[in-house]
Amino acid sequence: MIQCFASAPPLHASHHHSLHFLPSKITATLPSSSSSPFLSTTTTSRRAVLSFPIITTTLSALTLPFSSPTSSNAASAATVELSKLPNSGGVKALDLRTGSGPVPVNGDQVAIHYYGRLAAKQGWRFDSTYDHKDGSGEPIPFVFTLGSGKVAKSFCVPKYHNMIVGILAIVVITGIEAAVRSMKVGGICRVVIPPSQGYQNTSQEPLPPNFFDRQRLFTTIFNPTRLANGEGSTLGTLIFDIELVSLRH
Repeated sequence: MIQCFASAPPLHASHHHSLHFLPSKITATLPSSSSSPFLSTTTTSRRAVLSFPIITTTLSALTLPFSSPTSSNAASAATVELSKLPNSGGVKALDLRTGSGPVPVNGDQVAIHYYGRLAAKQGWRFDSTYDHKDGSGEPIPFVFTLGSGKVAKSFCVPKYHNMIVGILAIVVITGIEAAVRSMKVGGICRVVIPPSQGYQNTSQEPLPPNFFDRQRLFTTIFNPTRLANGEGSTLGTLIFDIELVSLRH
């Protein structure tokens, strides 16, 4: 069976950002809005598409700098609240860019790009769709059927050389499904996923393709000693930057 997606225009960024995780907050170096990859219309690289930086983040608020209109060297700060998504089990989200396309519903096959990070490992990026390449070196989006737990390992998009769809009955972590339901095609959001809506076992998707990355991920999340010490509420907290590329009803 051949299925095709109409892809949204890709984002690009050429900026380098540093991301630091502390026990109580997440911090990163953020350039001014004039150089932000999500505010610029000129682009040179697509690998940093979703690597949107944050200056100060707790699990409920973000502090983002914006350039002062009167000085190129001065910047003021604005606090943006992460919103708890309805009926999500505690998933919190911040829209980084609002999409202009349709909103997906259960039964739609959706394609996303993402960066996945683990808060317990100082922001370790355990996986990214931009590391998953086709034969021509293009990044391959992650495709699944919303609400069904079915994951498509490959699919048909003209620029990806008409690959064949393979559907597997693998459960997607519920926090990602909740985030995608809140988005429009073309949109980008950052979501903080609590352990209860993240990985519950070692077969849920998305997973790093590299065996050692998977081992590191799961030995952290399911560490029996640390779980026994009451650290379960922090070990499995995930941070995903997600772009909803396309959907198919």
